[in-house]
Parts: sequence; structure tokens; C-alpha cells
Amino acid sequence: MKLALIGNGAISRYVQTELGKQGIEPAALILRRERTAPFPTVQTVAELPADVTHVVDCAGHDGLRQHGVAALRSGRDVITVSTGALADADLEAELKAAAAEGKSHLHLACGAIGALDALNAATVGTLKAVSYIGRKPPRGWKGSAAEDVVDLDTLGPDPVTHFSGNAREAALKYPKNANVAAAVALAGPGFEATTVELIADPQAPGNVHEIRAEGEFGTFFFTITGETLPENPRTSALAAMSVVASLRAEESWITIGAGAGA
Repeated sequence: MKLALIGNGAISRYVQTELGKQGIEPAALILRRERTAPFPTVQTVAELPADVTHVVDCAGHDGLRQHGVAALRSGRDVITVSTGALADADLEAELKAAAAEGKSHLHLACGAIGALDALNAATVGTLKAVSYIGRKPPRGWKGSAAEDVVDLDTLGPDPVTHFSGNAREAALKYPKNANVAAAVALAGPGFEATTVELIADPQAPGNVHEIRAEGEFGTFFFTITGETLPENPRTSALAAMSVVASLRAEESWITIGAGAGA
């Protein structure tokens, strides 16, 4: 397995560090022309070394939009943290067509939240209701659409719900904050059928994710409080870890769970 990474931000650097502990270095980083990195850099998929087998998107929705289709069409598997980008139906269709043409796969690194395997299995039967609640301290919503609804700097002690809607609306309106909502939708009943609430909560101990599901299988409630990467309070540490875990699974003879791949 030969890797290229899209981006050199907090998640990419975490992946580089963890892979480095195993003696693995990326063959190249796909970056904008003005960016630099301690590894060879290119601007497009077409410039990648021919022996690169996997492209890992660590750059957010724009990175997947700019390079995902070309990577899949070239026959390379893509691992992405940008699950929310698939709320764009046109992009989803382009990625699906590119994967079919290149006989490749798009893998969603959804480690910021658990229980997706159980939710995905429940879709074999009838799902009656699936909801996701994302609760973060005010600073975790900085730079998002939440700032149009509430003053995050002067928020009192009580939590404030700044978004209620479905998962597609959430993922499109909060492209840097609602990847988990999109992952729940893709693992479960789809974007329109997944209800979402996003909450700024001064008392939240971290980034808190809650999934509730009811269906033919029974019911479940799952919650996780995630730590963020030290250099970026909007980025889940577990999301970064899930990229490394996905790469590890690619070379393992045994895979845990069915996942929520696209």
C-alpha cells in the first residue's frame, strides 16, 4: 500500500506522525501550490507517482471535491474524513460514477462516533426513527453558522440549540462541524430521514455525540464524549485516529464490523 495525503492540517499531521511510528511515510502530499510539507508535494492526482494505491483525504470537503473524483477514476481507493460532503447529491453521484469507472472504493473514516455498525445492520429491517444530537462547548462552534444564531462569546450557562433539521441540511450548513450527522445518515435511513439537533452548551465536557434509533431490531441510545486535537478545537481526535485505523484495516486479514462505506 502506497499512500498520498490530501492536505497538511491537523488531521494530516496526526496521520503522518502515527504512520511514522510504523516506519511508513506518504509518497506525496496533494497541496495548493503555495503550501509546503516535509514530503514531496503535488497539486493534482495526475501528478502522483504511479505506484500510489490509496489517497487519504484529510483536508475537508473542498479536498474531497477537488481531488476525490480524479483519484477514484484513476483506480485508487480514497479514504476520507469529509463524510458531510456527500450531502451534496451531485458530488455523491460524481464520486459513485468515478468509483465504478475506476473499479475503486470510497471509504468513510467515521471514528468520531460509534454504533454505526449496529445502525447499519438495523437498516436490513425497518427503522422507525433515527436522531443525532451534537453538543459542543461554544468555542467548538466558532467559525460555523452557529455564529449567525447565537453570540458564542456571551452565551449564558444554559445550552442553546442553534440548528434543528435533517442531516442533509445540517451537513450542508455546517460543513466543518456536521460530518458525524452525515455519517449517521449514511449508516442509517438516509439524509432526509435522519433528524439532527446541534447545541452550544457551556457545560459540555467536550464534543458530545448522541444517536438514538428505534426500529424492528429494537431500540438503542449511544453517546460519546470526544476529545479534540490540541491544535484544532473543532477536530475530533477520534476522527483522526479513525483514518489510521482505516489504513490498518486495509492490510489486515480480519475486519471488525461492516462499517458505513459508500
